[in-house]
Amino acid sequence: MIKYLIILSLVLLMSFINDKPAYKLFTKTGKEIKYSKMIDDLSQADLVFIGELHNNPISHWMELEITKDLAVKNSDGLTMGAEMFEADNQLIIDEYLQGQILEKKYEEDARLWNNYETDYKPLINFAKENNFKFIATNIPRRYANVVFKSGFEALDNLSREAKAFIAPLPIEYDETIKSYADMIEMGGKMGHGNPNLPKSQAIKDATMAYFILKNLEKEKIFIHYNGAYHSDNFEGIVWHLKKANPDLKILTVTTVEKAEIEVLSEEEKNKADFIIAVPESMTKTY
Repeated sequence: MIKYLIILSLVLLMSFINDKPAYKLFTKTGKEIKYSKMIDDLSQADLVFIGELHNNPISHWMELEITKDLAVKNSDGLTMGAEMFEADNQLIIDEYLQGQILEKKYEEDARLWNNYETDYKPLINFAKENNFKFIATNIPRRYANVVFKSGFEALDNLSREAKAFIAPLPIEYDETIKSYADMIEMGGKMGHGNPNLPKSQAIKDATMAYFILKNLEKEKIFIHYNGAYHSDNFEGIVWHLKKANPDLKILTVTTVEKAEIEVLSEEEKNKADFIIAVPESMTKTY
């Protein structure tokens, strides 16, 4: 009997060693956490940010699964929003969600990302099926490009109609924030530093924060999908939101790719409240 138990233990151990998990979940301190516990915690937030790696399939799958499970948890429903949709396309999105225009026309007119079909269409359709609002939070890229070329001041020359799709000017900006400072440092190392690069990032962050706040409803969780860089380290959009309303309960999720997903490095800890570790060998969506 003892020999049998030893053999069984070895078999179970080898099964564990040879397992190929697609991801592991951690808290910001690096402690492993169950998915169900993360959902319980996220359901208590006013705002949930999911910071994705744009071509990572686990990021996109988790976005959809977390959204579905938070919808079950919160009987009052959700408000959904995303970086991948620009504010001047809100009318088109609303018309599609309300069944006023055909899907084909919506997809032709809404300037969708190349990976929309696989990665964002499931989210839009979930909103449509459940009668949830889906907010296009990002600044139109043409105006972010204005900042990239000429700085914040160039936005003053835009029309009142154009400014309706941008956070109220002037926005708060702190170039010493790590995410912005890193951009300047990285650009300098590559020999093409543009001091307006972090400003173009900041106008995106400020605009997304503005449209999130504008559409926040007390009884509903607002869940936002964005590139991890826009919410990692509780900076980016989160920084602007905390400036505007420090009482908001905001929880963040991010994704990291690594060779071994059993343990987080010190650098990976505290990137977000919850961290999805994915093998770096994971196939990409594009």
